[in-house]
Order: sequence, then structure tokens, then C-alpha cells
Amino acid sequence: MKKLLFAIKDYEYLAKKILACGDFEKGNIEVNHFTDGERYQRIISAVESRDVVIIGGTVTDEATLELYDLASSLVSYGANSLTLVIPYFGYSTMERAVLPGEIVTAKTRARLLSSIPKSNRGNKVLLFDLHSEGIQYYFEQDLYPVHVYCKDIVIAAAREFGGNNFVMASTDAGRAKWVESLANDLGVNAAFILKRRLKGDHTEVSAINADVAGKTVIIYDDMIRSGGSIINAAKTYKDAGAGDIYVITTHGLFVNDGINKLKNSGLIKKLICTDSHVNVHCINDEFVEIKGLSELICASI
Repeated sequence: MKKLLFAIKDYEYLAKKILACGDFEKGNIEVNHFTDGERYQRIISAVESRDVVIIGGTVTDEATLELYDLASSLVSYGANSLTLVIPYFGYSTMERAVLPGEIVTAKTRARLLSSIPKSNRGNKVLLFDLHSEGIQYYFEQDLYPVHVYCKDIVIAAAREFGGNNFVMASTDAGRAKWVESLANDLGVNAAFILKRRLKGDHTEVSAINADVAGKTVIIYDDMIRSGGSIINAAKTYKDAGAGDIYVITTHGLFVNDGINKLKNSGLIKKLICTDSHVNVHCINDEFVEIKGLSELICASI
């Protein structure tokens, strides 16, 4: 029997793609809102003794609670197994406390999802290109986390746009290890920017660890919010003599008019991202190329 595939509202676009490439049956739900904003949900499909998959990123607190409510209810109504697919885990910035009293939201949200009742065959969550490797270990009890890497998608995009002579680059030393791994698989050099903190949030570039003069540079970052760090990095590489610059990201949030900022900087030839975030699926701009996650999700399930 086929697995039942459900999706929260924000991820219906990705569920349609998964249904097209995988062997699933569409799970039907009714979602409305009362006049005071309270959400109403009703599961239409019979789920007793069925293996169930839910697509639902934690892009907002509302989306997180919609995912939690739906998942908990599917188990209560007799789901045989439960797999949560979270293409973008939206609390990864606060994955640790730096200042006294800071709330580690990545951990509290992981604990919330871990409290979903256990199905007969257990619960699993698929997480894609986490901002911090340690986040998967915040999930506990009966929810088994699986970190799925989008490396093959990134490598294919780098080869498509990089040609035969390019450098794989990061925005700073913080992502250097991951970018170095990509560069090794690609058989190219890796580059990252060394920065020196001056005061507060102010930094200056002290060095670039590789020669980028005359070469195509492909910058990878797992997540782009507004694009400021990418623009600063692109300017640094361009000042060092780089040729064309491409940017690849797994999670494109592009808040505060981020795409236009990247495009209008005049530094970046092309922006490549996956469709892991709801903000991406409606983009219609030649500057942006979107790579789908649906086949990777199907294979991972």
C-alpha cells in the first residue's frame, strides 16, 4: 500500500512535486480559520494502519504549530508510521546561547516536535542541510532525526556554471570546512575570507586564503537571508581579481528584498538555490535558477 503524503499549507507546492515523482497517495485535510484567527484542521483521509509522511518546514511559528498539530493528530488517529520531512528547519540561528539568558530556540522547537506521540512503528524526521550539525541531536525521545545532505545538488550546480576553471568559495571561515569538502569532491581549490573583528559588529578583511584572480568563483552558503554577507564576500573576491561570480545556496529566504539586492549589486552573475523554502517557489526571475528537492526527498523517504 502506498504511503499517505500530507502537507501543511506553506508546503503544498513541494508536496505536488513529490507526488509527481514518487509513489505516494495524496492525504487530504481541511484547513480553515475561525473569526478570531484560531486554526481549524480536519483529516479527511483514513489514516489508521497507514504509513504517513508530512511535508512541513518550520518557516514560521504558525507553520511549526500547524505541523505539530497535524502530526500529533495523525498518530492519534492510528498512523502506523510517521515521517516528518522538514526541508528548512527555521530556528537554526539560535542553536546555542552566546549571552547569558539567551533562549536556544533550535533546541526548544526540537523538543516540541519530539513530543509528538509515537506511532506504532516509530517517528522519523528528515532535516536538510542544517545550519549547524549539532541541531539533529536536539531531537529526543521517540523521534529519530536524519540529516540529509544536498551535496549532490550543489555539486551538479557548481559543475554546470563553473566550467573547467573555478574556485569553490565561502563567505567566511565559519563555512570553510563544508566548502572545502565540496571543493575536494569537485577537484578544485577552496577559498575563504579571513576577517578581523574591529569593534562590535564591525570587521575588516585581513586575507583571502587562495588565488582567485581571473577565475570563476562560486560562493556557497547553506542559507541566505537578506544577502548582505554574500554581497560583502562577492565584493571581496571581485576586488581580489575574480572573474564571474555565482552563488549557490540550499535555503533561500531572501527577506527584505534580498534577491533584488543581490541582483542590483552587479557582482553576481547567477543565483542558484533549492526550493526548500516557501519564499522561493513563486520566484520568476532569470537571475535565479531553482533546483528542486523533490527527487532527493523521494529517495530519502
